[in-house]
Amino acid sequence: MPPKPLDPSSSPRALLGAELRVARDRAGLSQAELGEPLFVSGSFIGQLEAGTRRMHLDIASRIDEILTTGGFFARNCEAAAKSKYPDHFAAAAEAEAMATVIRDYAPQTIPGLLQTEPYARAVFRAYHPTATEAVIDELVENRLGRAKLLADPTTPLLWCVFDEAVLRREVGSPEVMAGALRHIAALIRSHRIIVQVIPFTAGAHAGMMGLLKIMSFTDAPTLSYAEGNGTGQLFDDPATVARHVLNYDLLTASALPPRESLAMIESAAKDYEHA
Repeated sequence: MPPKPLDPSSSPRALLGAELRVARDRAGLSQAELGEPLFVSGSFIGQLEAGTRRMHLDIASRIDEILTTGGFFARNCEAAAKSKYPDHFAAAAEAEAMATVIRDYAPQTIPGLLQTEPYARAVFRAYHPTATEAVIDELVENRLGRAKLLADPTTPLLWCVFDEAVLRREVGSPEVMAGALRHIAALIRSHRIIVQVIPFTAGAHAGMMGLLKIMSFTDAPTLSYAEGNGTGQLFDDPATVARHVLNYDLLTASALPPRESLAMIESAAKDYEHA
């Protein structure tokens, strides 16, 4: 009997990957052996099973044929593809939720995982000036929902690097900025996150082209995500990911140490409070 359909509301990609692992083990195939007739590597199958790679319909249909799963994976591809996030970010958001280490570089705004409700609302209103309040409410709710992964006191490890512009650009109002920066400072002081700031005095640095996120996992290869204006791409090519990891290392080398970065964040918060 094939597995029951997946519930798209509860990590559908992770559930689909778990079912793939069960079906593959039942068939007595290794990841490499399943990958061979699909013309993909064993690591590709491992990424599907870990939920860090999206399963596309053509692959799902071939898996159903090879593992004789009665069309289960093809049927559930649609459910697994549903996301409350924009198409360009959906895969990264799902991977982020399963990562054990997240390294985030932000050139202009506070990373989504660290945004407060008023700050997120101001950002979305700037991007969508004519949207209804209901649309903005939904966007804010989804963004704040991502931050729930910080409820665990230790996992994932979140290491963020900000450009100083993140601190100096007033988003919303001085009160909104003060609250947003105090929120970050509190997370730093509670030893939940690591934050470094690249000061303007550092000059040119490796992150001026845009946002960068690197995600590491227990049982899957590292992924990276780069984003521009309304566009984004998740990368798993080892050479590309290695280049992004090097870029992030260069960013940390250009940034202030964590203690000095915290001092700059709290000083900026105080400036906004006195504005």
